[in-house]
Amino acid sequence: GARGYDASVHASLGDIFSYLNMGLMVAAEPRYKKFSAPVDFIWMKLSDNKSLPYQIGPTNIKTKINEDLLTPKGAYRLVDGKMIKVDGNIGVRYFHLGTTLTFVPGTYVAPVYQSANWVDVVSGARIQAALSPKMRVTILGDAGAGGANLDYQIGAFLGYKVRRNVNLQAGWRYLAVNYRPQSTFVYDVDTSGILIGATIALK
Repeated sequence: GARGYDASVHASLGDIFSYLNMGLMVAAEPRYKKFSAPVDFIWMKLSDNKSLPYQIGPTNIKTKINEDLLTPKGAYRLVDGKMIKVDGNIGVRYFHLGTTLTFVPGTYVAPVYQSANWVDVVSGARIQAALSPKMRVTILGDAGAGGANLDYQIGAFLGYKVRRNVNLQAGWRYLAVNYRPQSTFVYDVDTSGILIGATIALK
């Protein structure tokens, strides 16, 4: 929602290439002994021309969302076994969101734009379990609040070592955010999907 106007948006996994204009996801984790500093960055530009307006008049709304998330954390290895490794972490998640609503037909109201920036404190854990010398599963999650009423994520990944320092990964990530401040900006969205990528160890 932006400037008092709300819209409902839904894009399934099969719609992602239609609604995702551009995106980038990067993670890095410098480590010293049991301490580490994981950093996670997500940038997405989404658009949907089939959003449903809650107001009477327009037949549909074209919604554009620009979303930037930066999550720096501090982590400590609680369990450092040969088969199981567990890291506890705490940090902040910074959000920048910009929403543009264009009403169709456009005779009722001009396009509206509103943006918001906020920070949530989040804490969680990551568990890594070795299934074989070359394969391991990773489960992670965190939750918190601050600017948002609630902010949490969970993820599960399967990694396969193709070289000594290169792992291919595939899995699922789910992020839920409920941001409803006293202003007219509203962002209550669940984002989830398949991840495919590679992890490179520099040392």
